[in-house]
Amino acid sequence: MHIVVCIKQVPDSAQIRVHPVTNTIMRQGVPTIINPYDLFALEEALRLRDNYGGEVTVLTMGPPMAEDALRKALGYGADRAVLLTDRYFAGSDTLATSYALSQAIAKVGETFGTPDIVFTGKQTIDGDTAQVGPGIAKRLDLIQLTYVAKIPSVDLDAREIKVERRCEGGAQMLKSRLPCLITMLEGTNEIRRGSLEDALYAARSQVLRWSAADAGIDDLTRCGLRGSPTVVKRVFAPTARAEKAALIETPERNLRDLADELIAAILTRGPALEQELAFNGGE
Repeated sequence: MHIVVCIKQVPDSAQIRVHPVTNTIMRQGVPTIINPYDLFALEEALRLRDNYGGEVTVLTMGPPMAEDALRKALGYGADRAVLLTDRYFAGSDTLATSYALSQAIAKVGETFGTPDIVFTGKQTIDGDTAQVGPGIAKRLDLIQLTYVAKIPSVDLDAREIKVERRCEGGAQMLKSRLPCLITMLEGTNEIRRGSLEDALYAARSQVLRWSAADAGIDDLTRCGLRGSPTVVKRVFAPTARAEKAALIETPERNLRDLADELIAAILTRGPALEQELAFNGGE
């Protein structure tokens, strides 16, 4: 079984700053990490590899420094790493990113074997759109299974996979055909600590660097800024709230009286909420 995991190197969200003049995210001097949601996807891919055999190829698109993220993925136990890097990719939005990654995945399939499963995290912490995974699935004509929380089984002979995915109001258990694309939900597993052998393998392994030409991308007008219809008007940090939390003393009162007092306090501070609740049939 061949599994491809798409990851992204992102700025550490705990240290992101917004430029006061340009209103854009300041990435210079900010430590980078593997997108946390992608780690859940990577761990699930490694688990499937361990249980059913095969290989895990990790793929990312970014500047040359993104090789650090790929080496970390190799240190966790991935078998192969590919860095898609080219000046033509600069400024890509989710549409251009999904196009470039889908072309690279197709090239990976030609070079190392058609992937049975493509994994991504549910979204990235810098873009937060959750659009790239489904975009790749659409371009590669893959069945997409989003917000997956668990993978109970894979039947390689029947070319089927069973997944549990979160949905509004509960969970769904689905059986689907392979190949497919899976976006993993957060909190579904915990990334392993790589072994000493994995660390040594990561240190001596070659990270494949592919340009647009290497990945077989012919239409460069669909990459980078030229292929990105999204225009970001402004990025800003939310204004800190000046209000302080209200303290309600609860000396020997029953829960019903306390609940009534809390509801009254909430509705006093937000009169529009009472009208909205009444409109929606609330009491």
